[in-house]
Amino acid sequence: MTITLGFDIYGTLIDPYGVTTRLAEYTDQYTEFSRIWRDKQLEYTFRRGLMRRYENFAVCTRNALDYTDSLLDTSLDDEAKQSLMEAYRVLPAFEDVATSLAVSKDAGFRLFGFSNGLQSAVEGLLQHAGISEYFEGVVSVDDLQTFKPNPDVYHYFLEATGAEPGNAWLVSSNPFDVMGAINVGMKAAWLQRSHIAVFDPWGIEPTIRIKSLEELPELIS
Repeated sequence: MTITLGFDIYGTLIDPYGVTTRLAEYTDQYTEFSRIWRDKQLEYTFRRGLMRRYENFAVCTRNALDYTDSLLDTSLDDEAKQSLMEAYRVLPAFEDVATSLAVSKDAGFRLFGFSNGLQSAVEGLLQHAGISEYFEGVVSVDDLQTFKPNPDVYHYFLEATGAEPGNAWLVSSNPFDVMGAINVGMKAAWLQRSHIAVFDPWGIEPTIRIKSLEELPELIS
């Protein structure tokens, strides 16, 4: 059967720290601000998933922005915050993305975006980055109103794409996401975007580990 690849978006294909360029217009703490904002964004998805008090990814992102502003005492006004939220909708792709997606597509793999983000937001990001043409579609957890790594969202990905677990791969830079996919019987590639990133020692291992998306096509079978 044809292999189906589900690509995580934020942190895997699209660089969430690309927002630092806009942040630098408002604070000299832009590096720390960006890191805390991203960490809190993910934390809020975990909390909401566990509490079953769903709000979409954009709400989690804005809540995390408000938190970081308060923590670092940057005193951003509403106009600045809106500008930063708009910047989040046009984040850049990593340098290795376009070429590796083209090779994967040419190899006959089926490619899908698979994200915590809203489908419309993800589609906009892919179009802005010039890589939307490689994907058959986008699967968003918003359809289930919960977040990764809830097992339900990975089962939903399989259902939405018509893929079987043994022929379906998740590609993600987020260890929790990789573990979530492995947990339901999918295969998964962990993309180690940072040399200091550590995979969680839970006894659940990725099928393969890569340091660049350019390694992916040759290693998948």
